Amino acid sequence: MKTIVKGLALSAVAGSILMAGGYKIPEQSLNSMALGAAYVAHTSGADTAYFNPANMVFMEDRQYIEGGLTLAHLPQTDYVLMAPYSGNTETENIVIPNLHYVSNAIGDFRWGVSLTAPGGLTKKWNTPYQKAFAQEFTLKILELNPSVSYKVMDNLSIGAGVGLVYSTGVVKSDATSIGMPLTVNMDGDTVEFRYNLALSYKPTADITLAATYRSNVDLKEEGTATINGHAMDASVTVPLPAALNIAASKTWANTFTLEAVYERTYWSTYKNLEFVGTPLPVTPKNWQDTNTFRIGATMVMDKITMMMGFAIDETPVPVENLGFELPDSDAKIFSMGFRYQQTQNLSWGAALLVDSKDPVSMPKGVNANPVLNNGGSFNGGGAVLTTLSVAYEF
Repeated sequence: MKTIVKGLALSAVAGSILMAGGYKIPEQSLNSMALGAAYVAHTSGADTAYFNPANMVFMEDRQYIEGGLTLAHLPQTDYVLMAPYSGNTETENIVIPNLHYVSNAIGDFRWGVSLTAPGGLTKKWNTPYQKAFAQEFTLKILELNPSVSYKVMDNLSIGAGVGLVYSTGVVKSDATSIGMPLTVNMDGDTVEFRYNLALSYKPTADITLAATYRSNVDLKEEGTATINGHAMDASVTVPLPAALNIAASKTWANTFTLEAVYERTYWSTYKNLEFVGTPLPVTPKNWQDTNTFRIGATMVMDKITMMMGFAIDETPVPVENLGFELPDSDAKIFSMGFRYQQTQNLSWGAALLVDSKDPVSMPKGVNANPVLNNGGSFNGGGAVLTTLSVAYEF
């Protein structure tokens, strides 16, 4: 019984932290949402400051500003096993902001800044066996990312930036409904820094080759954990992993562009989870590096620009470490959107992205969670993201 109780507490407290390492939102603007984040080589607006700052020096010499809001709709996730172990999450809706700016050129230099929410999630289980591990967890991440670029040659540029990352999380669990006297309530936050690098090369006027790198940052969440009414100071450190993007774009007749992106995310830095200041045991995670393949198409038609994208995204979580706090799986991503040029300076648009998660069947006897060790399957989940955005150039 003591082992099970510790396992319940460990899984519950992990929930708010895992989202910082295990869930990311790469789409942080209208164009990136419409293209499924196949938006690294052929960036063109104020969001260039975030997605590829090296491209800022290739933009026309004016100022660019863009802001948007994304509504993230998180459908119900179902866990199916024999009664009474089956359960489902609540449907959730969260609002994600973004704001981008690119300055005028200063010789061969240019600077920009972005405010984004590059990760986060909210999920609630109210069914008895699930809320014993993850009754509620909410994670919010905001990043302020100033960046600069330099034109090395007429067809070659470099860029770099520093991100100020703030995250806060809340997690709750309650095992009393399954006959165990265990409740957990934890909240914490942290401020950290990371850096990003970018390179763009244009061998011809209609082809761009690009690479970007965003560094790992260790998030040390510090706060208070209350276990069965006993409060204690607690901290836990987990990585928000590094990511490398390699991209190529080709444009035909200045009206149609295809871009392909390969993304490597280095989740394997997340090996163990240790809660400092609590009696909870260290638990292995052993997440895996992942590959994501993206393709996007852009068509310019007078005042309307149409965009669409597709991506295949791997999960970093091995099945033996899957839990109710993050029932993740491989996904296919479909996206589309448009931008309308209202005036010479003002444009606006909308985009829709559907993240479709693959079902996961849990083999018996491999998972450390005492419920998931019996097998079962996860179905549903994923996300539907809708973005509205306005941009202005002057």
